[in-house]
Amino acid sequence: MNDGKSGFTIERRGLDLRFRSVRLTAREWLAPNYVRVRLSGAELEGFDSPGADDHMRLFFPAGLTSSVEELRAAPSREYTPLAWGEDWLDVEFAVHGDEGVAAPWAASAPLGSFVGVGGPRGSAVLVGEPGSWLLAGDETAIPAIRRFAAQIPAGAPARIVIEVASSADEVAIEAPVEVEWLHRGDAAAGSALISFLDGLGEADAVGDDRFCFIAAEQAIVKPGRALLARWGTDVAKAVVKGYWKRGEAEYHAPH
Repeated sequence: MNDGKSGFTIERRGLDLRFRSVRLTAREWLAPNYVRVRLSGAELEGFDSPGADDHMRLFFPAGLTSSVEELRAAPSREYTPLAWGEDWLDVEFAVHGDEGVAAPWAASAPLGSFVGVGGPRGSAVLVGEPGSWLLAGDETAIPAIRRFAAQIPAGAPARIVIEVASSADEVAIEAPVEVEWLHRGDAAAGSALISFLDGLGEADAVGDDRFCFIAAEQAIVKPGRALLARWGTDVAKAVVKGYWKRGEAEYHAPH
């Protein structure tokens, strides 16, 4: 609840968990290793994702399933809904190599391929208006960063910082401030972002009553929380999470 002294809170909302069957209908490469796909189908009617950091689960069965139980038994991964309408849903994928099930599917599955959508089953929604913003993440956090950036009022103090492998991996992002891109090169994922966060001192705080969103490989959590402590940021007004974990394909971010 809002205490009357703060400009915003993060409100947790439960959602009805639904499973939907859809088809891959379009693919757009935004960078050599980053692709946006459109999923379409009548079952998407009523789909909603109130929180910019929501997670839904995509299921990748070998073919059309005949029951929810069969669908849920298929390989699956979690992703952030980007945009949606009455019968369509856009999702973005970071594609590196051919490991796993989701990225290769997003990169090469024939149009018309079947996929299942589960959730979101809950949301964390910004209620009110933060006084300032820090959005930081790797390429897996770009969809959430896009959605948060769309909420930043013009003129509000804000920084948006995204780590990718190289300049070729940068994608266009609509935001009221210029995106700061960090290039890790051949270094471990998250290393450039961790160095950036470690280098921020008290004087670098973006502003008052700030909202911080920090998400990348699991190693980002410790330096992200340390930054909140240095800045005196209320942990209840921040999201710091590992979106993925090196070596664990089945890992999914906490809700």
